[in-house]
Amino acid sequence: MDVAIIGIGIHPFGRTDGVTGLEQGVHAARLALEDAGLGWQDMQFAYGGTGAAESPDTMVSKLGLTGLQFINVKNGCATGGSALQSAYMAIKSGMFDVGVAVGFDKHPRGAFTVDPEGSGLGKWYGDIGMALTPQFFGMKIQRYMHEFGISEDTLTRVAVKNFKNGAMNENAWRREAFTFEQVAESPMVADPLRKYMFCSPAEGGCAMILCRADKAKQYTSNPVFLKAAVVKTRNFGSFEVFSQNQALERADSPTVQASQAAFEMAGVGPEDIDVAQLQDTESGAEIMHMSENGFCADGDQEQWLAEGRTEIDGQLPVNTDGGCIANGEPIGASGLRQVYEIALQLRGGAGQRQVPNDPKVGYTHVSGAPGLSGVTILSR
Repeated sequence: MDVAIIGIGIHPFGRTDGVTGLEQGVHAARLALEDAGLGWQDMQFAYGGTGAAESPDTMVSKLGLTGLQFINVKNGCATGGSALQSAYMAIKSGMFDVGVAVGFDKHPRGAFTVDPEGSGLGKWYGDIGMALTPQFFGMKIQRYMHEFGISEDTLTRVAVKNFKNGAMNENAWRREAFTFEQVAESPMVADPLRKYMFCSPAEGGCAMILCRADKAKQYTSNPVFLKAAVVKTRNFGSFEVFSQNQALERADSPTVQASQAAFEMAGVGPEDIDVAQLQDTESGAEIMHMSENGFCADGDQEQWLAEGRTEIDGQLPVNTDGGCIANGEPIGASGLRQVYEIALQLRGGAGQRQVPNDPKVGYTHVSGAPGLSGVTILSR
């Protein structure tokens, strides 16, 4: 049984003083319901994700006490994508006809805090500094740059592109475009990654109404269909933030597995994707994920970025809404934000950042600690 997205809603990302994370999720859910022409009483189930805010199931006190099944999801940076994938499975199984996936977060200011003990490691791992995610990201991209000839200019181009796209997104946190020089000369944080190459923890909410595909036209004339939704964990030998050592032989990242499974499930290949959202916790992540998701060979990113192939009017537009770099990463909502943007693009409703040439197939990818990756493929 195929699954359709018939309603989408978002609360602007960034910092919203005086508004709780839960309230941001409720706002997004109400907009999604309105978009679908449905009420909360029509929902048969909900999956809600958050990492640092209130329990999502308590949304029912604001949306309505209807007795629906509501299951909370917490799965690292893949939280929002995992809520969506759970909703997808609930309908795909035939158990439900219509429901909602919603995610929100309200992270405190400052860098993400990591609890090594909560991820099965000793406290020592944090005490010696190995749980500092910027340090890990810097080490990982340094190795990749050395192996495949990626320059610092390419890191800069990713950030410039994403800030430019974010400036056209009314729901983005960072809505200021930066020049190449401003990014390249910003303070070094974790060599070779500079201040304007990183995303930041943030706030925001996002929601999707899903239904059986054969019922979608009852609610909207412009549904978007979920052709694949996959979440994978790491294999031994993959290089992830909580890897305590390096295996003699490196294994593929969970992103490689997730993308391959999603392409097989959807019956398409990388060459069929018209627009993509790739995890860009920092510039290096987007570069590596271009290859890990099958869109180019390792090292080809240098030419791709120099030629503008990932720009909105390029061969494969990537992170058309500004990605995590411009939006921040409230982890409960971040994966759903990616799907929101792809749905907008496929519906032709992205305004001044709309991808030309009538996109028909879109792709989202999210990954994060301790080693999870999620991929969705959408079509219209």
